[in-house]
Amino acid sequence: MNDLEESIIWTSDAIPVIATYHKGKMQHSVWRVDIVDASVTIASSLLVKDFVVEEQSKAYCLHKIWQGRSAQPVASKVFLATDVDEVPLICFVFQEQKGLFFIRLQTGARHKEILYDMKPDMNWTIPAIAALPVVVTRPRIKDGWLQLSDVLVLSTENNLLLYSGRQCLCKYLLPTGIGRVSHDVKPLPSDVVREFKITGLGDAVGGRINIIISGGQMFRCSLRNYPMSSLANDCITALAEGLHPSFYHHFVVMLWGNGGSSCLSSAESSTDSEWESLVSVILGMCKQLDFFPQSQSDTTRPSSWEFLLNSKYHLNYCRSNFITGIPVAWGHKQMESHCPMGNSTAEQSREKAFYAQILTETLDSLHAVYENYKLDNLRKWDLELLVVLLRNIAASLGESNYVDHYVRDFPSLLSNARSSNSLASPQTPPSVFRWLESCLKHGCDSGNKDDLPPLVYRDGSVAISWLRKIVSFYSLLLGTGRTGRKLGSGVYCNVSSGSAHSPEELTVLAMVAEGFGSQQLDLLPAGVSLPLRHALDRCRESPPVDWPAAAYVLVGREDLAMTCFGHKPPSGQSLVSLSSPYMLHVRPVTVPSSIFDASALDGNTVENTDSLDGSAADGMEQIFNSSTHLRFGRDLRLNEVRRLLCSARPVAVQTPVNPSASDQDLQQAQLWQLAQRTTALPLGRGAFTLATTSTLLTEALVVPKLNLAGRLPSQQNATVNLDPNIRNIQELRSWPEFHNGVAAGLKLAPFQGKMSRAWISYNKREEPSVTHAGLLVALGLLGHLRVLTMTDVYKYLSQEHDMTTVGVLLGMAAAHRGTMLPYISKMIYVHIPSRHPASFPELEFATLLQSAALMSVGLLYEGSAHPLTMKILLGEIGRRTAGDNVLEREGYAVAAGSALGLVGLGRGNDFIGYMDTLVDRLFQYILGGKDLRNERSAKFAPMTEDLNRSTGQMMDGTQVNVDVTAPGATIALALLFLKTESDVVASKLSVPVTFFDLQFVRPDFLLLRVIARNLILWSRVCPSKDWIEGQIPEIVKKGLMTIEDDTSDFDDLDVEALVQAYVNILAGACVSLGLRYAGTKNGHAQELLNHYAVFFLNEIKPIPAMSRNIKHKGLMQYVDRGTLETCLHIVVLSLSVVMAGSGHIQTFRLLRYLRGRNSVDGHINYGSQMAVSMAIGFLFLGGGMRTFSTGNNAIAALLISLYPRLPTGPNDNRCHLQVFRHFYVLATEARCVQTVDVDTGLTVYAPLEMTIKETEHHAETNFSEVTPCILPERAILKSVRVCGPRYWPQKIELITEEKPWWVAGDPDDPFNGGLLYVKRKVGACSYVDDPIGCQSLLSRVMHKVCDTSGHSESATSVRGNSEPGPFKVDQLVSTFSADPSLIAFAQLCCGYSWNNRSDADFREFCIQVLFECVSKDRPALLQTYLGLYTIIGIISEQVKSCEVIFKDTIFLSSLKLALAYNDALVVGRLGCPRGDLIQRIFLAAIGKRVEETLKHWQGQIGEPFSHLLEYLGKGNWPLMQPQHAIRDSLLLSCYLQWFNVPPSFVVKSSLGNIGSEILLAESPVHNVSLPLLRFMFPDTHIYALGEISRLLT
Repeated sequence: MNDLEESIIWTSDAIPVIATYHKGKMQHSVWRVDIVDASVTIASSLLVKDFVVEEQSKAYCLHKIWQGRSAQPVASKVFLATDVDEVPLICFVFQEQKGLFFIRLQTGARHKEILYDMKPDMNWTIPAIAALPVVVTRPRIKDGWLQLSDVLVLSTENNLLLYSGRQCLCKYLLPTGIGRVSHDVKPLPSDVVREFKITGLGDAVGGRINIIISGGQMFRCSLRNYPMSSLANDCITALAEGLHPSFYHHFVVMLWGNGGSSCLSSAESSTDSEWESLVSVILGMCKQLDFFPQSQSDTTRPSSWEFLLNSKYHLNYCRSNFITGIPVAWGHKQMESHCPMGNSTAEQSREKAFYAQILTETLDSLHAVYENYKLDNLRKWDLELLVVLLRNIAASLGESNYVDHYVRDFPSLLSNARSSNSLASPQTPPSVFRWLESCLKHGCDSGNKDDLPPLVYRDGSVAISWLRKIVSFYSLLLGTGRTGRKLGSGVYCNVSSGSAHSPEELTVLAMVAEGFGSQQLDLLPAGVSLPLRHALDRCRESPPVDWPAAAYVLVGREDLAMTCFGHKPPSGQSLVSLSSPYMLHVRPVTVPSSIFDASALDGNTVENTDSLDGSAADGMEQIFNSSTHLRFGRDLRLNEVRRLLCSARPVAVQTPVNPSASDQDLQQAQLWQLAQRTTALPLGRGAFTLATTSTLLTEALVVPKLNLAGRLPSQQNATVNLDPNIRNIQELRSWPEFHNGVAAGLKLAPFQGKMSRAWISYNKREEPSVTHAGLLVALGLLGHLRVLTMTDVYKYLSQEHDMTTVGVLLGMAAAHRGTMLPYISKMIYVHIPSRHPASFPELEFATLLQSAALMSVGLLYEGSAHPLTMKILLGEIGRRTAGDNVLEREGYAVAAGSALGLVGLGRGNDFIGYMDTLVDRLFQYILGGKDLRNERSAKFAPMTEDLNRSTGQMMDGTQVNVDVTAPGATIALALLFLKTESDVVASKLSVPVTFFDLQFVRPDFLLLRVIARNLILWSRVCPSKDWIEGQIPEIVKKGLMTIEDDTSDFDDLDVEALVQAYVNILAGACVSLGLRYAGTKNGHAQELLNHYAVFFLNEIKPIPAMSRNIKHKGLMQYVDRGTLETCLHIVVLSLSVVMAGSGHIQTFRLLRYLRGRNSVDGHINYGSQMAVSMAIGFLFLGGGMRTFSTGNNAIAALLISLYPRLPTGPNDNRCHLQVFRHFYVLATEARCVQTVDVDTGLTVYAPLEMTIKETEHHAETNFSEVTPCILPERAILKSVRVCGPRYWPQKIELITEEKPWWVAGDPDDPFNGGLLYVKRKVGACSYVDDPIGCQSLLSRVMHKVCDTSGHSESATSVRGNSEPGPFKVDQLVSTFSADPSLIAFAQLCCGYSWNNRSDADFREFCIQVLFECVSKDRPALLQTYLGLYTIIGIISEQVKSCEVIFKDTIFLSSLKLALAYNDALVVGRLGCPRGDLIQRIFLAAIGKRVEETLKHWQGQIGEPFSHLLEYLGKGNWPLMQPQHAIRDSLLLSCYLQWFNVPPSFVVKSSLGNIGSEILLAESPVHNVSLPLLRFMFPDTHIYALGEISRLLT
């Protein structure tokens, strides 16, 4: 197709065919698209998107399969339709010529590819103005992906005609008043006068089209494409699928043709008339068959030609060479006209054969629908209508076995109908119940395929999809093989993705793929549903982890389904939509009391004990919810924490009632000390409320006040403020307000999406403020500042506000941690003057701003080991700052060292040669010595000379000032070699072992060395007292022993130096222990740290209550109290880091005591209060929902945050910038998991069993926690399992990885953001309502409780109600389940409203069944139990009564299936579920009861065996007494079905094969015939065989 004048005018979306038009030749062509690569096969024969696989990598070629005549205008429309035999038709509409041209495609297969070609002379034209493809006669039928469609034609006479191939089926007319309301367009008779002229058609979708009438009006009309009657619709669909296309075309012409009253086109829009029309058409064909008399060929030998014409070969030939629109009978007539031997008798014979064949296929198709309906409890009425039609068809065909099959199912409707002459060898009708029972008894492979309708084996069958699904489920359950979608039983079945290790699991996946849920399962007969319920029950306990959510819902594990869904189901899908509609889970109106007992106490009530204004917002209101209350139970820990960390209300100042002037001074001094404590509270509050609230993007963030005032309880809570003449209050509030802003921002939970830039700008104040600067830091630490652009950053920086600049630098760097973005890097380096080139204008920045810039560099380049950045930061450690405040030089060096450690975090061994030089330089900063820059490698010369402006170094002459550089260098080494186990570096950081060397190291530097050394030797840190004592050199230990010995002479020792070294080494070891076990809640570490915290506290001031087992060493004589306070608070901080998020009560008591200590002596300064505040916040981190990690990044952030140099005042930044204290946020993880009851949506307690992997300190360990709880780290957590008897078990297997915890919204998070859904067993109460399990025991004795209520009528009359006794069953059931169906069943069936004895027996049965289903958590079996129980009642009642109790006997087949299921369990063909799914004794008792009832009925008949003899001998049903005929017919049918008595024709033909001599014998008949009967009828019950044998005598 290289001609440029040829263009594509149509492309099919269902088959690989295109149509083109050549403008020059004015000619149409049709092309087939082929793939050049022959190795690629087509997956679907009619699907273009399957045909085009990897479009860009495949080559295609076009083959012309048809070419039209020349000199034709281009077609106005081209579309695809189908002929009556499902062959595609390409239709060209020529509007100018007013014609519709059809091309019939011929298909052929070659190498699994479908090729489309043209068959000669297979095209035709009909007059038409417009035409469209519509779906009318075959709406539910598809051939692959090709929808079988008809053609709606607007004829030249302005008629709407419906064509199927060449055949015109009917004519449509517009209804009267079309312009007023919408109508369905119906086929109408031809004599109806049209009111409108149709000018065009358009936009056809299915059976809907747009009709354009004169005047330009357009109406959307719907063609009646299927009957409203579901029965008629299913039957027509089955005929479309089961009949040969020629037969179905004949049927469609009769059904849709004009003129006859029986045609569907003239039927009214009601289900009854539609069904009657269908029945009339089929019975009309039956009358045609009955009309033909017996031909002479029945008595006279036919000629060879007649024999050939009547043969199956000739019939199949006519069917295969069928021409559209011409019936097969016409072909017979044409052939007969050429035959000189033809006569009217032969023609009648052929017509009869034609109708016999079409009726035979009709019987097969409709019988498939009949068997399909037998498996649906809601189609009983349709069954009664259909069975009458089927019985007439079978009688017309002489199929006596079919007639017997229908009469056995519905004897009350059909027993009075006489059968017509039977065929010589009637067929055995398929029976799905017989096939299912055979599979349960002998296995699926032994099932007879003839017992299933042939239509069930057709792939894609719609009419009997219900039957196909059940057959496929049974096939998979009983272990049949599977090849793709085709099963070993011959049916096709879809199987959902997921692992299946047993037939039951494979069956569940098939049920999910076929859309077969609980609602569909309830529609099955009780016996049919039992094996499928067995499969669901088997998989309920521990289903595979990779199943789809629908599979979990199907087996009753909605908890696992919600885990698949995450936080909420996908759009358009919910657990309710996947469950049975009446199994809705109702959330209780009343909330369990134990959850919100604590919340019943208003927060203000608690706060009023220490505040005046309880309405002031303190920033902690959101912390109280169901999760936190459940986390900490009934105690008031959270209320106490809120009180301790509240900074928005005045604090109480204790003064005399009548204060003097001196008392007022004391009052101001006390208020000053309390103000320092208040200013330190925001740091703890930020940790306490971390990520605990979500704010709307339309709301402003509320920052609580920082109230430094006091109140005087002795003077009626009078408010007193700090005297501004004595203290600089504004200077006091600067950094605390900054921390207050940080705390307010940290309470924001991570957003599901990105935070809006507009929201950040909305919270920006007009004037720069330290509060907003703190908010920027918080948003950066939480990662929210990623939404800011450089334009937004410039607006902040242009304010020239130091605190705001600090917030922007650190916030942007933290938000883009580790990204090394160039534009952020440039922004940061601008604020480091030492990095400015010589031509750069000189800028003056505050030291704290430069320190923040250095730390920002470290955050931005974290973990990158960027060489140039590391060189720059290394030089900054020893550089004198350009600011005026030289006192902050140490803080600058610490910031540079920390940043250097962040850049090379844990990568000290990666660059050996380069790192050696860097490490030597760092040790020079630690140990001191001469400046050896000129002797070092030239690598550092440009860094210190050429690249910078000339600024002085922090050197005293030629010596390095180690007092300034050592802390930063030590921190840098600790982070560079974090967890590297480098003995070389660790040995250089060892504590001096001689007294001489010890004198040259500052005691606080020893603390840093111990921390750094233990961070490097990470795995050797052990939570034992021996390990801590091993950190202390022998010289220090001996010095301490000398102090304790009063007789020793230690004049030669510097005791103060030894004690200073001892306490700092001890504190350093405790900090190492806290970092090593951060967030682990390790019991040994907690006990050890608590011991040393009490030890330091006891040395400061002996406290007998806390130090009973701790020996007082009297260190206060040799060391100042400030050092001991610092060590104490550092140890306390380490203790809170270990117990982070746990709310440990013993640790909290210690912290509360430290906070309340008297600070009038001045030793409890701002730094100590800050440490206590942070420790409280860490202990309740995130309201107890978060904890710390021990990853490299987390340890680095914690080390910077816990830097062991506490500030002396609110504005002290000399040694450590206070904003760095908030870096702990980078170390937190949301590892708290809550369990949510999937049925109620409430957070509940649930026991979890966790498994952690083996480490060097312990073997693989299992331990239990009760949710809500904090999980171990991802690096050691192997599995989490829901255990305990009250909830269904589930296990989450994890892969231990050195990775951080999953963040919120992570699709791979197995804990769904901390929510673990659990499902409570029906027979148990939650741990909230029943902590010790006493109430759950009531379910075990429910039947006894109900019995003790008594059946006494006197009790009923005394109480005056219908339910005596202290307990009601429905109330008891509602305790265990919120299922409304169970509660309703208890109210209706288990109450005391029954009058007679039989009703009381039924009530007792209902109570026992309810107890069985509730206690075993199988409420769905209630329906099964009741269905089986009623079988006994109706059969017994029918035996006693002359009235008709039931109309059909299909329930007996269901009961036999239930018994077959019971036998399959006994022999082991089906695996045993959790106990018996349904009690085996109950099933056996029902079977025995039915058998005895039927035997009793036979025994009470007047004439022994008269009914059975009449049936076996003549095939007649009881007709002796009309009033008892129906009853006897019903019972005889039950007898025949229960004992598997074959049809009478089968019995007579089998007995005829025995031989007349045996039948005529007298004495030996009974002994001889019974074994033969057993051999001939192996499925018949031995009792029935005995009766038949007796009849023979």
